[in-house]
Formats: sequence, C-alpha cells, structure tokens
Amino acid sequence: MAVAMKKQVFYIHGGESYTNYEDFLYDLNNEDIGDPLKEASQRWKNRLRVDLPEYEVFTPSMPNKQNAKYTEWKIWFERHFFHLHDNLILIGGSLGGMFLAKYLIENEPPFHIKALFMVGAPWPENIRTNDSREDGGDFASDTTKVEELARKASKIYIFHSKDDSIVPYEHALKYKEALPEAELMSFEDKNHFLIPEFPELIEKVKSL
Repeated sequence: MAVAMKKQVFYIHGGESYTNYEDFLYDLNNEDIGDPLKEASQRWKNRLRVDLPEYEVFTPSMPNKQNAKYTEWKIWFERHFFHLHDNLILIGGSLGGMFLAKYLIENEPPFHIKALFMVGAPWPENIRTNDSREDGGDFASDTTKVEELARKASKIYIFHSKDDSIVPYEHALKYKEALPEAELMSFEDKNHFLIPEFPELIEKVKSL
C-alpha cells in the first residue's frame, strides 16, 4: 500500500538586493548596526516546524542575503526541487516574496502549487522602499505579467501591515489590483512581520 506523502511548506526569507554595488557599500558604511551584543529576537519563521508539525517544512538559507542576486537564489531554490512534490505551499517573506513573484512569472515549476503566500512583499520593480539605497536589484520583473501568478498557484494570499516601515502598504494594494482573486489580509500593527508568533498565517496554512 502506498504511503501518503506529507504536506509541504517551503519558506523563503527576506534580504536586500542592490542594482549598484556602490549603493551596497554606502549602506554598509552608514546603516545603524544596532546593539551588536543584543541577543537576537525570536521570529515566527523560526517556529514554522514547531507550529506545523504535520508538514515537511523547508526553510533554506538563501545565498548572500545582504546583497542578494536573483540568479543565485534561483539556482538554490531549484536545487531543492528533487525533494518537493505537488500541492506545495510557498511562503515568501519580503524579498522572498519578490523572488517568488519573479520566478513564477518567468518559469514553470515542475510541481503544482497549492497556495502562494506573499508576506510583506515588495511590488516587483526597482523601488527604494525606505531610507537605505537598497532597491530590489535584479529581483525586479515585468510588472505587467504579475497576473501570471494566478495561473501558477491555486490560491494566493497577500499579508501586509498598514504600518510596515520597510515595504509600504501600497505595494500590497498593487498586488491585489493585479490579482483580484487573491485574498488580501491587512493588519494594523505588525509592521514588517518581525514578530515572534504569526498565528494568523499558521491558521490559514492549516485551513488549506
């Protein structure tokens, strides 16, 4: 008797990408590094395997996230395809969402995507979203083709907080306009989702 395959979740974290290397160096020299002795806070993404014990949860560390390059992330993402099967749930946080948008616009994945979650994702064009010089680099894609995502994923969820200080809420509205069938879940006070727990996301994944 065939053994049922476990449901799968694949999460891609955020990062930064620069069109101009000089801008990257400028930010390295000028951005506030905070308290280097402060213990790192716990984030919801680190709890995914705990919160979703019935799933196979993939949380790869994507290459060079401080100055990410799309081609490098594409290679690393595709290296995992051997382990993935149909009805995959994809979650992209921030730049991870921008990456998934570009990848799915430009490529045909070899598995069915049950749901795509865009969490605080920048609209996929070169835009500086805060005080840094980071602009999305080569993760930008043809925004006239964003509607392609609806063909690649059975369900799409857009999670964004109205007080996001890194990626303005207007980016979520652009995704919603291009993807009217997507479900937009708006929050008032989760900023850029740098939070210890994210029960709303977990509940939605479990409901699929």
